[in-house]
Amino acid sequence: MAAPLVLVILVAVTVRAVLYRSSLAAFISERVEVASPLNAWKRVVEGLALLDLGVSPYSGAIFHETPLIIYLFHFLIEYAELVFMITDVLTAIALYLAIQDFNKVVFKKQKLLIELDKYAPDVAELIRTPMEMHYIPLKVALFYLLNPYTVMSCVAKSTCSINNTVIAFFILATIKGSAFLSAVFLALATYQSLYPLTLFAPALLYLLQRQFIPVKLKSRSFWFYTMQYGALYLCSLVVIICLSFFLLNSWDFIPSVYGFILSVPDLTPNIGLFWYFFAEMFEHFSLFFVCVFQINVFFYTIPLAVKLKEHPVFFMFVQIAIISIFKSYPTVGDIALYMAFLPVWSHLYRFLRNIFILSCVLIVCSLLFPVLWHLWIYAGSANSNFYYAITLTFNIGQILLISDYFYAFLRREYYLTHGLYLTRQDGTEAMLVLK
Repeated sequence: MAAPLVLVILVAVTVRAVLYRSSLAAFISERVEVASPLNAWKRVVEGLALLDLGVSPYSGAIFHETPLIIYLFHFLIEYAELVFMITDVLTAIALYLAIQDFNKVVFKKQKLLIELDKYAPDVAELIRTPMEMHYIPLKVALFYLLNPYTVMSCVAKSTCSINNTVIAFFILATIKGSAFLSAVFLALATYQSLYPLTLFAPALLYLLQRQFIPVKLKSRSFWFYTMQYGALYLCSLVVIICLSFFLLNSWDFIPSVYGFILSVPDLTPNIGLFWYFFAEMFEHFSLFFVCVFQINVFFYTIPLAVKLKEHPVFFMFVQIAIISIFKSYPTVGDIALYMAFLPVWSHLYRFLRNIFILSCVLIVCSLLFPVLWHLWIYAGSANSNFYYAITLTFNIGQILLISDYFYAFLRREYYLTHGLYLTRQDGTEAMLVLK
């Protein structure tokens, strides 16, 4: 399997190297779908210029990245293109190794449940085989490295690529069962973009599962392990934040980074749901609605944790997708991360209801983004309503896609235990309705 992975990496690096040397690089880096006010490369360059002049990069309203990022590129600015290509490759390798381990766990669990007669007798066609699962890690790496969204993020030098790398290593550490590394990478991901805080729940559930600790509120071992993992996470986060303070000798980065993410003061158009809504809103209502919009990312964590406590990796996938849809400054690079996981759930395809239509919606919207932007900003024959309409359609498409996968996952789990061919008491065929 190593040879195909190396081939995929070589192709991906070649594509990026060619695009870096083409005239498209400048065009892609200016696209609002690819770079946001939070992670645009030109803002990093502006922050570096201020740092070189002995001025705090957070003294203005331009730079909103974390101190560790600016100090990373302070030393590696000459090799920026190489850094972004390496981060993409590292992300793909981390996802490859994580899914490889996850598949082994899934197969062992499936074998155990078959031996214990936990599955219905007529579900043989739903049982996953080693041959079917063999190429999934390679497909995940392929889906990430050669996804146009990932390629554009890398070429635009969006720091979203670095965030994806940190999250990928967090996923790898969690699936490997390393509580310490999982907590450290989760703290680093939270430090970078705040929203990965919601990944604490699926990571904890997976690690509890690895330790054979039951998820019961009355269990002492459950609370002890939860406190232990929580303490590792919080200590790591405090250390990283304190390190940032020592680098800058100032706490200015906290309002400039996290205050910026939460209050959404910059209403530059992007592929998210915030900008148009708050551009049209009266100022005295904005605080209330910012809280309502921001709570979306965090609101679904508890109900999902209850429903998917036995399936933490699928929970993690859904939560990453929710973050990429509902965060305040999303880019296509965020979407690329959860889309890389789609091959992992290839066994759900038979239960998906609208996959073809939703795929077409996402592709068409992706193609229409630059068209409607041109009509609005350059041609003047359209307005912001046109661009927001396609943004709204794109996000609805993503929400329906994740809902479809969630429905398919629950349906398959039901069939595994109750049988694939359901019948009523009178012997007639029954229809499964999930509520």
